[in-house]
Amino acid sequence: MILNSRQRAAFEEDGYLVVRNFNSRERVNEARSRFEKLFRGEFETGLQPDEWNWRFGITDASLTRQICNGWKSDRAIARLVLDARVGRACAELMDWPGTRINQDNVIWKPPGARQVGFHQDNTYQEWVDPPSMITCWMALDTTRRDAGTIEYVRHSNHWPVQTRKFTFHAPDDYHEALKFTAGELGIDAYAIDPIEVEAGDAVFHHGKTWHGSGQNHSGQPRHTVVSHCMSSDSRFHADKVGPIYGRYKKYGSTEMDESFFPVIFRKDGYRSPCLESLTET
Repeated sequence: MILNSRQRAAFEEDGYLVVRNFNSRERVNEARSRFEKLFRGEFETGLQPDEWNWRFGITDASLTRQICNGWKSDRAIARLVLDARVGRACAELMDWPGTRINQDNVIWKPPGARQVGFHQDNTYQEWVDPPSMITCWMALDTTRRDAGTIEYVRHSNHWPVQTRKFTFHAPDDYHEALKFTAGELGIDAYAIDPIEVEAGDAVFHHGKTWHGSGQNHSGQPRHTVVSHCMSSDSRFHADKVGPIYGRYKKYGSTEMDESFFPVIFRKDGYRSPCLESLTET
């Protein structure tokens, strides 16, 4: 996975980049087949994910279903999320020496599922030093705008990071945070691009790029696996401890343990030793 100068320039200008046919049909089908088991709490590895925001028979059926760090629970998800090609592309686009996984999202948006509020990923990275990430959003279905696809505000990667946090899951107005921030910055007009892609396509977006998704008005579900990456040199912030991932911070140290934040690509060829067992078939 080597990006050309045109792709890198488009990412830097627009804040996102679509890459067609990134994943094979076999990998797409394999990962999609694991969604129902994951959300029923059937975990291949025996490990629960770090966040499990929707459960059959318990959670509001109209909500978008999300699991965070499904790579710990299922090897088919891990094979997508921890792929060295993801890491290499992210490192190239961000000009980093390498990448490590920050977290993943396993997202299932059935017909009728409600919206996800517009936000910048970097808003939630206070616990990381430096507080910056890049995301690889991988489609497992043909995705059209009426299916609640991801939407990007073109060029918003050049805006400052919004520190105020708004409603994320199923807000009444999923553009609320975007409109507030644009008003604060004196931006009267901006372009929102709904992403229409095929299964196997991927989209990379900068951690400062504003994005969200509307309600799924189609009759088809949307399945997506998302890899959020940070620099291989990232460390925990010395003082700011995240409410979830702070549990992995060692006492008296800012080092990130590769068992929980593995290095998936580095320019010198290094990958965390644990990746072989995490992604084995």
